[in-house]
Amino acid sequence: MAALEIIQSWPVPHAGAGWIDRSGHREVAGSHAATFPLASLTKPIFAYAVLVAVEEGTLRLDQSAGPGRSTVRHLLAHASGLPPEVGGPIAEAETRRIYSNAGYEVLGQALAEASGMSAAEYVRAALAEPLGMTTTTIGASPAHGGTSSVDDLMLLLAEWLEPTLIHPATMAAATTIAFPNLAGVLPGYGRKVPNPWGLGFEIRGEKSPHWSGELNSPETFGHFGRSGTLIWVDPVARCAAVALTDKDFGPWSMHAWPAFCDAILADVLVNDGQPNPRR
Repeated sequence: MAALEIIQSWPVPHAGAGWIDRSGHREVAGSHAATFPLASLTKPIFAYAVLVAVEEGTLRLDQSAGPGRSTVRHLLAHASGLPPEVGGPIAEAETRRIYSNAGYEVLGQALAEASGMSAAEYVRAALAEPLGMTTTTIGASPAHGGTSSVDDLMLLLAEWLEPTLIHPATMAAATTIAFPNLAGVLPGYGRKVPNPWGLGFEIRGEKSPHWSGELNSPETFGHFGRSGTLIWVDPVARCAAVALTDKDFGPWSMHAWPAFCDAILADVLVNDGQPNPRR
């Protein structure tokens, strides 16, 4: 619990957090049962449902979706050329990493057309219900409309560590850099060259500064949300963490989040006798 106690010092009205390690041991603290707005943490949740749809044959990663030669894969990886918000393409597909809410809206439409269900309904049926996630929804937008709780997202983290809804090979592909070497802006942290991303998951790589910790391995994947939320899995350390708050991302989180991540990893690595993955 020591690492999670850090959230008590955060300048936020309410916060909840939790972590899980390779053995399945998990801890939670704070307002872990409360429902928080997720903002962009909605994206990896929706993306995971899209991966379920791919395995079911409802969608194909390389089918056309979005502008020009863009595909489902491009949209998941922010490589479609669509702008951050509404509008036509501002680049050719696969040439820039443009973090795009618009791309996820297009992807939500593609899933709805292919499945006959709204994106929210599909996430509920394909992901939330099988995992027992009772407080999770993506709301009106698969890009930023979601709500969830730490308790629910701990179930999702366990799934990401040991996939049951998709094949482990699909998860491995989704958390491998898609379209390597693309440069782009990481919101809040400026331009990154490169700016690695998987299929719905940001990949840490060697980005600095970054919202995760110095102890997080380059293979760490996850996401953060403007509503003051973060989630990650470190496949090297074989642990994962989530924190939800009700204070928007800003200077406080840029300072607090890396220390939170490092405290969790320090506890897990010491207890497990593992080396520091960053050394």
